[in-house]
Amino acid sequence: MLRKRFLAGLLALTMALTLLAGCGGSDEPASTGGDSTGGDSAAAGGEEASGNSEVTGSVMIYTSMYEDIIEVVDQTLEEVFPECDIEFFYGGTGNLQSKIAAEMDTGKLSCDMMMVAEPSYSLELMEGGWLHAYKSPEAANLAFEYDPDGYWYPVRVCNMVLGYNPELKSKDEIPNSLYDFAFDTSVQGKISMGNPLTSGTTMAAVTALKDKYGYEYFDALGAQNVMVESGSVALTKLETGECDVIMILEESILKKREEEGSLLEVIYPTDGTIVIPSTIMTVEASKSANNNTAACEAITDWFLSTEGQASIVDGWMHSVRSDYPEPPYDAIPTQEILENVMPVNWENCYKQREEIRTKFQEAVTIPEG
Repeated sequence: MLRKRFLAGLLALTMALTLLAGCGGSDEPASTGGDSTGGDSAAAGGEEASGNSEVTGSVMIYTSMYEDIIEVVDQTLEEVFPECDIEFFYGGTGNLQSKIAAEMDTGKLSCDMMMVAEPSYSLELMEGGWLHAYKSPEAANLAFEYDPDGYWYPVRVCNMVLGYNPELKSKDEIPNSLYDFAFDTSVQGKISMGNPLTSGTTMAAVTALKDKYGYEYFDALGAQNVMVESGSVALTKLETGECDVIMILEESILKKREEEGSLLEVIYPTDGTIVIPSTIMTVEASKSANNNTAACEAITDWFLSTEGQASIVDGWMHSVRSDYPEPPYDAIPTQEILENVMPVNWENCYKQREEIRTKFQEAVTIPEG
């Protein structure tokens, strides 16, 4: 059995090579502790191992998915594909895309697959001719949009929500909508959110908010003195009372509730949850590291299968399948979330990326580093 290696990439060195490109990305979880995502998916991997022994060679996957979840998924993949050497290279959104942009100058990428935060970066890579088309048999079971030619598929669903501390504030004392998050002055100086310059899911969120409320929304955030910081820092401030309400990914709070017994709670915004399907894609063979599209296709099928989605749901994210019965720990059902969403225009997220980033920077103070 070939040994798989998990690579925690220190991609910051590549930042100087190129400007930030794209808006798919990483949003860190509440903490960096281990996950319990092995469970059902590990068992499923054992059942499938003998059936996937024909999948061989090497595959490098660039991903912005949480490192602790990757570690468990990596172990499961070792059982599912015992003869294939699968490696993960982790990095945040801006760093990953800077690395990819630098590699593009050589005409070849050092990866075979990518799992990124949202579809807009997939649109960019597809337009540039960097992706391999594959029509997965699992596509018929997907509840979310995918490329009809098979250049990219949704693999996990992240939801941008609000979070609060019921031990310090009652729900009716704080904003319950994303609009009030920016415009309710009673929480001025006591709100926090991620950085759209480095986080793909936050970039998706601010694109949706700009489309719904205009660039005035960014000005309102600036007037609120919103703190721009990592999810783990924001959650700590929510616990201490330094923040009254935060804009954050649902899974960060769910993870903290299950692993630490936290009482922090999710608010599904009354003006719509921002639903962000993160994507999986394969690099076109001649531009990939190992020219192993057969293995990439098998890995794609597994991630989109019921067994693969068990690892996603165990990682506090929602399944992309229409037939997956359970939401993540302590989450409301996916269908209930989908009844009230704030849509994201992925073309705008891609085509207007630099304009949106510039407007956000002009309106909101972003700490350096």
